[in-house]
Amino acid sequence: MSKLTDVPKRILIGRALRSDKLGETLLPKRIALPVFASDPLSSVAYAPGEVLLVLSVAGVSAYHFSPWIALAVVVLMFTVVASYRQNVHAYPSGGGDYEVATTNLGPKAGLTVASALLVDYVLTVAVSISSGVENLGSAIPFVVEHKTFCAIAMILLLTVMNLRGVRESGKLFAIPTYVFVLGVFAMILWGAFRGLVLGDAMKAPTADYTVHAEQGGLAGFALVFLLLRAFSSGCAALTGVEAISNGVPAFRKPKSKNAATTLALMGGLAVTMFCGIIVLAMTTGVKMAEKPATDLLHNGHPVGSGYTQNPVISQVAAAVFGDGTLPFVILAAATALVLFLAANTAYNGFPLLGSILAQDRYLPRQLHTRGDRLAFSNGIVLLAGAAAILVYIYGADSTRLIQLYIVGVFVSFTLSQIGMVRHWNRHLTTEKDQAKRRRMHRSRAINAFGATFTGLVLVVVLVTKFSHGAWVALLGMVIFYVTMTAIRKHYDRVADEIAAADSPDDEIARPSRVHSIVLVSKVHKPTLRALNYAKLMRSDSLEAVSVDVDPADTKALRAEWESRGIEVPLKVLASPYREITRPFIEYVKSLRKESPRDVVSVFIPEYVVGHWYEHLLHNQSALRLKGRLLFTPGVMVTSVPWQLDSSEAAKVRARKHAEWNAPGSVRRGPVAQPKKEKAATKK
Repeated sequence: MSKLTDVPKRILIGRALRSDKLGETLLPKRIALPVFASDPLSSVAYAPGEVLLVLSVAGVSAYHFSPWIALAVVVLMFTVVASYRQNVHAYPSGGGDYEVATTNLGPKAGLTVASALLVDYVLTVAVSISSGVENLGSAIPFVVEHKTFCAIAMILLLTVMNLRGVRESGKLFAIPTYVFVLGVFAMILWGAFRGLVLGDAMKAPTADYTVHAEQGGLAGFALVFLLLRAFSSGCAALTGVEAISNGVPAFRKPKSKNAATTLALMGGLAVTMFCGIIVLAMTTGVKMAEKPATDLLHNGHPVGSGYTQNPVISQVAAAVFGDGTLPFVILAAATALVLFLAANTAYNGFPLLGSILAQDRYLPRQLHTRGDRLAFSNGIVLLAGAAAILVYIYGADSTRLIQLYIVGVFVSFTLSQIGMVRHWNRHLTTEKDQAKRRRMHRSRAINAFGATFTGLVLVVVLVTKFSHGAWVALLGMVIFYVTMTAIRKHYDRVADEIAAADSPDDEIARPSRVHSIVLVSKVHKPTLRALNYAKLMRSDSLEAVSVDVDPADTKALRAEWESRGIEVPLKVLASPYREITRPFIEYVKSLRKESPRDVVSVFIPEYVVGHWYEHLLHNQSALRLKGRLLFTPGVMVTSVPWQLDSSEAAKVRARKHAEWNAPGSVRRGPVAQPKKEKAATKK
């Protein structure tokens, strides 16, 4: 079984890596950009569409506000990027927003940020994968007809890729990301050339459509609310910016400098692509509607439920390159791929944050350990499971999912920047060097502006999106917060209970006597081995105990016990209801009650089998009994194994497995021994 499970595991995720190979998994900037920035870069594929969808409520006439909304998003993007460049220099350990908030604002603020980020990472996977499926569906009808199935399949595929390790998955993700960026820039430049130089009239597939205004003639507060809601939807372009500050340890040295450079590069690329697509969408006459079946009109008639509304980037590409042309197909494929891979930002952020939280005892400790490929495998699997559940519940509908989005990320943005302001205030009180003080004042000003701006955006997002689904994200944050608080309390309670006292107490003092019991069902080799082993322990008293569930078997046991002349006294416990566990537990408790300072040591003979299905046929009573004895104070349980022939066969299989070479290992050659191990071998 070990070989059968190990072969597919090695094929899927590769051979295991030694712990001292961790340095080889660090990322250069060219790989770190697609790994950590694929989410904000790819969001330009759907963020412009979300702006137009919201504005369409007031009709096509409201589209002329989109450049101003884009400008506000650009200012916000530059503000956040500048703020996080301060973060990566001040806190390069990888804790990111969580570490900043915890250090400067306290554990509760840190836990709030952590809850917000965990929710946001799960939503990043769900939204990116769902949007990618929709983009791919514009070219392949089967995909859009089976959106949920295809989305979950992509989550599984992405999970396997990430289980192979950060560096290896980064190489796989780099090509589609760079093809997408180059494709979008080519589209923007070619569109500008056609429009400004050649004077071509580029028309999107929906240019001749009209939009039925659900709320026509909006003015005053209603118009302001609509614009704020469109702005909050466009802020989806900022999701994932914080991932770089959380992933600083994954960069090559100098870590902080490389992370800050990657942040600046990501911000410049994302802003340029976002603005370019918005301008081209306005130029080519793209039309979008929240309810296209009824609100999108062609020749004065609704397009109907059979109409598939393609994303803005697809419509712009069709207008600039021509529908179905090779550049159009390449950009469509790259867009779908990069949207799928955008989830990789979360696959790097969630496990790393989960590891830090587990180290701080807010999450199960299993999330802190690295897997075979030096990735945080348990965190990756947990993220994939949560995202798959969310995709299934919402039917892989990116428009519905995006309403849950960005709440968490702006909570972390705001608290992190407030924490950075306090960080600079604290350092300014002790710093005397004037040059350093000037830099700190500049950094504090940037973070203060960032905190103010992102705080205002958070209020806007909550007000405009709460009834559209943002409450679900808030509920998720509350659930994470309560769960992590409960886990921390549990770990703290356990630590307090097991902490060694300064002076010996009754619980750790040497017991006055040890009363040993060997559980007996029949006189056979396992029983005799358990008896002989128990004798070696030199307990103060030793007895064999059997439970009478069948009078005939008990009578035969007594007779054989006497005929063999076994010196250990045999005690038979009555069991009128044919139970084994309860009479034995009651007998052990009675011994403890008579002598509370005595320890009862129970020896249980067990079979060691070689096949998983044999476990179902043996040792079930022993397992139940051990489970009950664990909750009985003052009782020690010892398993005395007896290896059956099938276990010996399993041992031979294990030896063959140890000598087995994985596919390709002959070409790779043997793994080199570290120098210390070689020296030890020679000795």
